[in-house]
Amino acid sequence: MLPSSTASTLRVGLTRICLPKKQQAKRSFLQTPKLSQSLDVPLAEETWAAAYSGGQPKAGVDHGPIHLINAGLEGQLTGLGWKVKFDGHHQFEEIDAQNDTPLGILKRPRLVSQVCEAVAKAVGDHARNGELPLTLGGDHSLAMGTISGVLSAHPEACVVWVDAHADINTPATSSSGNIHGMPLSFLLGIAGEVPKAESGPQPFSWIKPVLRPERLVYIGLRDVDDGEKKILREHGIRAYSMHEVDRYGIGRVVELALAHVNPDGTRPIHLSFDVDALDPSVAPSTGTPVRGGLTFREGHYICEAIAETGLLVGLDIMEVNPSLGSGDSDVSATVAVGCSLARSALGETLL
Repeated sequence: MLPSSTASTLRVGLTRICLPKKQQAKRSFLQTPKLSQSLDVPLAEETWAAAYSGGQPKAGVDHGPIHLINAGLEGQLTGLGWKVKFDGHHQFEEIDAQNDTPLGILKRPRLVSQVCEAVAKAVGDHARNGELPLTLGGDHSLAMGTISGVLSAHPEACVVWVDAHADINTPATSSSGNIHGMPLSFLLGIAGEVPKAESGPQPFSWIKPVLRPERLVYIGLRDVDDGEKKILREHGIRAYSMHEVDRYGIGRVVELALAHVNPDGTRPIHLSFDVDALDPSVAPSTGTPVRGGLTFREGHYICEAIAETGLLVGLDIMEVNPSLGSGDSDVSATVAVGCSLARSALGETLL
């Protein structure tokens, strides 16, 4: 059964899985003529597995993508009707970030900037070729690259950001300097001035403010810094925390979220899903778990609802860290849920 997405080529993380354009045998019952006509994107998927951890300090998140691939994700997507081509696990060895001293508070700025720029170019190339980029992280700073790339091909796209954290700190508001907590401030053009490097390329000079505040919506927030709360208020960014999920239920929250960023139901959608949005009982092997998160079904419902729109043009599954957790069972559970979230977003249904 083909996924209900409007693109049949998928790109995952630093591993590349390519679904060629022409395989359109059977369709999911979710893909109606209206939805398939809403975007002129063929059913193809390009998968990148991003073996990268530069935006945060905990080792192991760079191994998340290969664990997802080794768990059979390629075959699972093929079973949904995608034609998938896997062309390796890219490590970005060509990027030289020697002597990557901090710039102000920013840690590893040269590495993060260069990797995200490379991801943006690759993802953008595939999105413009009519393929759906699926990026497996890797830490969430990679979204600077994935969203920049997708929006270069689909400038009217909106972003649904599912996360326990807002990831919208700026160099001025961050207390840690870890850039995985800042990608959205760069994408929105509100990060402010980055301290200048004494030599070489200036980190983040490539990034453009491709995202508008009204085209960003959060689901699942529950650990937001004071500076981030101020940013959300000042820019009128819509956020549905776990308070709203508890109060209204996930179905209503997703309905409200999509109505906000996509009021006429025609904008392409990029879904960026950090597995720490899920409760640690569901996804324990992640770098910054926060109790009180989304249940297994709530997380999957978000993905299923977006798949139903037929408007998905980009997908991130981020922050799976197989080095964390209390044992192999935690790792297996987190990897399994990462795979199942991807499947749900790409058209898997319960019936």
